[in-house]
Amino acid sequence: MTRSMSEAGEGTRPGPPGRKVRAIGLLSGGLDSTLAARVLLEQGIEVVGLHFSTGFCMNDHRRALGRPDEDPKRMRNEGLRAGADLGIPIEVLDAGEAYLRMVLNPKHGYGKRANPCIDCRIFMIHGAADYMREHGGDFVFTGEVLGQRPMSQHMQSLKLIEKECGIAGYLLRPLSAHHLPATLPERLGWVDRDRLLAISGRSRKEQMALSERWGLRDYPQPAGGCCFLADENFAKRFHDKKQHASPEEIRREELILLKVGRHFRLGPTVKIIVARDEAENNFLGRFASGAWRFEVLGCGSPITLAEGEPDDRQKALAASITARYSDRRTEPLVEVTARQGGREEKLLVPPVADAALEAYRI
Repeated sequence: MTRSMSEAGEGTRPGPPGRKVRAIGLLSGGLDSTLAARVLLEQGIEVVGLHFSTGFCMNDHRRALGRPDEDPKRMRNEGLRAGADLGIPIEVLDAGEAYLRMVLNPKHGYGKRANPCIDCRIFMIHGAADYMREHGGDFVFTGEVLGQRPMSQHMQSLKLIEKECGIAGYLLRPLSAHHLPATLPERLGWVDRDRLLAISGRSRKEQMALSERWGLRDYPQPAGGCCFLADENFAKRFHDKKQHASPEEIRREELILLKVGRHFRLGPTVKIIVARDEAENNFLGRFASGAWRFEVLGCGSPITLAEGEPDDRQKALAASITARYSDRRTEPLVEVTARQGGREEKLLVPPVADAALEAYRI
């Protein structure tokens, strides 16, 4: 069992006003951030974890879908779970509209997919710095490891992040501290630098050994990831959305819908989303107000939601794609009901051929 904060620390390390040092840290719930917090707890430092709700966490989406057969571990908030394991308070902060605008127009660009890792890190550390100032913290820490991630964790990017966050000298990376210049908390004696770590590179062997030593075994696998922005399929849909609409016009709801269903582009201003199961049918139904909705009645059928205003040809194509994924897909002609507000149309169409379908898939 993980020791509590008071049991883990060796006495009280004095801070600036002669009180216990208070560290504010980003806690995703992953192995690195959890270990970074534990390293400081071992020194008797008070730790408060911040967990940002960005709208792009896969676990949050699974929880929103509520599939009955889903593994509960894949739906939990890992930040809250890690906080409970460590015995520290966790503040869950809504990243809000400002985060969405950053994702759509990142100053430092995207990684391999749609991940604005440098801008994301700057955003969250800014938030942690604000929290530190408002709630009496002494410094900010993260679980970053030098050389672990190619975009955001090489030496140049670590220095850039600290500079742009405006807290130079007060940003501690406990896991890689001995590869980095000493911070003010170390130089002032608030943190014992000798008890910080010198981890670097992409291997997780040292972190996994520490997790065993401290009994921290219930954490998400590092390679799995929890961010939609780093997911290949989501990234294709994200960049398609940006290609067909200016960032200023894209709404939060449109990005939420990128997480669900099958996506097909029917024209520059028209796209459809086809649900894959009952949970996604229910999810899409929450966003159907004002949009064209297609469905084969009287049988197992996906809900298909249209973004934009389809013309007659595009309505017929959306109906044909809906028929393809319904239980009547083997029939030569299928009646599909299309609704928008109080309007209703019946479309008799053949299910689209798979070969033709691929030309529209995003």
